[in-house]
Amino acid sequence: MKIGYNRIFGYYIDVTRSNISRVPSHYERRQTTAGGERYTIPELKEKEALITNADERVLSLERELYSALLDKLKKTVPDLQVTAKGIAALDVYCALAEVAQVHNYVRPVLDEKNHILIREGRHPVVERNVPAGFVPNDTDLSGNGTQIMIITGANMAGKSTYMRAVALICIMAQSGSFVPAAHARVGMLDRIFTRVGAFDDLASGQSTFMVEMLELANILNNVTDRSLVILDEIGRGTSTVDGFAIAQAVLEFLHGRSRTGPKTLFATHFHELVNVESQLKRVKNFHFAVSETKSDVIFLRKIIPGATDKSYGIHVARLAGIPQKVTERADEILTQTISKTQTPSHKVQRYTQLLLADDAHRAPDPRSDPILDEIRAIQVDEMTPLQALTILHKLKRRIQNGDKPL
Repeated sequence: MKIGYNRIFGYYIDVTRSNISRVPSHYERRQTTAGGERYTIPELKEKEALITNADERVLSLERELYSALLDKLKKTVPDLQVTAKGIAALDVYCALAEVAQVHNYVRPVLDEKNHILIREGRHPVVERNVPAGFVPNDTDLSGNGTQIMIITGANMAGKSTYMRAVALICIMAQSGSFVPAAHARVGMLDRIFTRVGAFDDLASGQSTFMVEMLELANILNNVTDRSLVILDEIGRGTSTVDGFAIAQAVLEFLHGRSRTGPKTLFATHFHELVNVESQLKRVKNFHFAVSETKSDVIFLRKIIPGATDKSYGIHVARLAGIPQKVTERADEILTQTISKTQTPSHKVQRYTQLLLADDAHRAPDPRSDPILDEIRAIQVDEMTPLQALTILHKLKRRIQNGDKPL
């Protein structure tokens, strides 16, 4: 015999057919099977009831114990909450103090003026993960001075890191923390608005550009003169013309909102936007410097005044591992496009970019070379072969003696 269970009959005693004659008289038959009979007894029914109701009884017992515990703690819960709050505050203050000591933070100055002045500001997270060392940068934003910084420069040069560092320093300062900078004076901010990154919400029928516009609308409808606004690549989700138009309109709106509008960091690859500086008095152009050689581009991570008309997107594509045939073809297309839109004889210099090129690879300036000036002045058609050889010999000797092009 053995004990079994099924959902219909519950627990039962299974007796094989050869042993049915030995079953006691008080066994109750429940089911006949091909191999024997199934029985039950009062004791088995009791056990079945206990097992079936075990979960309910356990839950009921847990409720009773928990209620009794709450009754005992009711008088001491307020004291426990006060203690927990104090421990949490100490934990936060100790953590901020340790970070400030270890990573050389400074105590910021908070006031009611509408400005942000940061000297050698750093990103508190990124600086710990840069093997070559983090390059600090200054920030001087004011509601009635440099209200809007238009930031141009190469991809991967550090524009997004710089803007986020400014926002984090402001948040840390107003939360009571020391900040990663050499000096910081922060006017109290009511909000920090950001439009950074690209993502969509296809489940709700919203494209990447629609999400961008919704976030931008929220910023423009709620920004105040005491806000800090960070806008990264506004208008990139649509056509170039539409995107540029939206970006400039946003700049004009933020600038014209009042005489001391919201302080704004505006990163863009629409290089035409740098002309806004000459139209709006509280807008200034800045860019991240690079060191450019014939074969490579080095990002210096330093923000300096002025604008740039280069993004070095093809260089970044090479770094990402784009096939060489693609990047070489992209270079060709870029060169063709530039030559069509801007000829050397009519090129207008609109930018004040500072490219820090290596002296060893610096291209000679033909306008400042006296030897080339002499060559230009030679009347080849009026010379005899002997005169031409004589002049060529003199020029060669001058070059060998050190009178080389600058």
